[in-house]
Amino acid sequence: MRAIANIYRLGVKEIYSLLCDPVLLGLIFYTFTFAIYTVANGVQTELRNASIAIVDEDRSGLSSRLAGAFLPPYFKTPEIIDLAAVDAAMDAGRYTFVLDIPPRFEADVLAGRAPAIQLNVDATAMTIAGNGATYVTGIVGAELLKFVGRAGGAVALPVDLRVRAKYNPNLESAWFMAVMQIINNLTILAIILSGAAVIREREHGTLEHLLVMPVTSGEIMLAKIWANGLVIVLAALLSLHVVVEGLLAVPVVGSTMLFALGAAVYLFAVTALGITLSTVATTMPQFGLLSIPVFVVMNLLSGGLTPLESMPATLQQVVQLLPSTHFVKFAQAVLYRGAGIGIVWPQLLATTAIGLLLFAFGLVRFRTALASAK
Repeated sequence: MRAIANIYRLGVKEIYSLLCDPVLLGLIFYTFTFAIYTVANGVQTELRNASIAIVDEDRSGLSSRLAGAFLPPYFKTPEIIDLAAVDAAMDAGRYTFVLDIPPRFEADVLAGRAPAIQLNVDATAMTIAGNGATYVTGIVGAELLKFVGRAGGAVALPVDLRVRAKYNPNLESAWFMAVMQIINNLTILAIILSGAAVIREREHGTLEHLLVMPVTSGEIMLAKIWANGLVIVLAALLSLHVVVEGLLAVPVVGSTMLFALGAAVYLFAVTALGITLSTVATTMPQFGLLSIPVFVVMNLLSGGLTPLESMPATLQQVVQLLPSTHFVKFAQAVLYRGAGIGIVWPQLLATTAIGLLLFAFGLVRFRTALASAK
């Protein structure tokens, strides 16, 4: 009971210290409000306002029809350019797509000679290059089917394919980016706040005060974990309801309380990692530089932005050691698909196991740091 009381009182002290730090409070507010709203609205993964030019060497009714088929909001109004200007325009980055319609295109289509159309794609625009090429191919194919059908050709397809997109029916990137940004910010803040709590104790000279008190290193570490974790979970829940559901109008179909439980387990692991990093660094600048590659790798390899299935087989096994990998699976299942505890318990169990390992390692490091401070 005395240990629980010590952990509680030390945690309250951590919360008071955090409330008296306007920089960290401003960071929390910005991270769970403006950072989420601007990223969700600004980072577009679907095709929007893509620049396209058309080289019309045919000057026929069919080529004019193709040029008029590219409409907003997917494409900007197509510009007609000469064939000699294609390379210079692509090198200057003025167009993402350039469609080259060859001479006698309409006549060849009507004669059944299957003429070729060249589509030049600026592949440096990776976000829209692949999706945009699919859109262009689909638009050209649809217009050709309509044209051949009116000309008396056979255009009946043997299969009627109907696409049903579940959990995000309009394929809006804002729905995905808003929730994923909360998950990414949980990782960043958990590492920064927990590590800053230890660094702050060392820089203010209060770490020596803790050493003369009847508390253990484990109690000090657990206090920092629950205090900083509580602040982050509350901020994440408020952001989920106010920013994601309110301002961005993204529907959250799952249980927010189950998400809070998973976030608490995840924060137990990540805050322990943050405290471990703080025992390696001696100042806040060092800690900041050390933590950047850690949470960048955790976010990029968690499966949130890049599917795990597309990674090399060896890397897929390695990233299973990261708590962020399991938490991303958990959060997506709960918030997007409305999964219950019966579905996501393996991810919770894996995150807990990794958290216990990180806590044990961090406790050893923290005890070593306290012993060297005596």
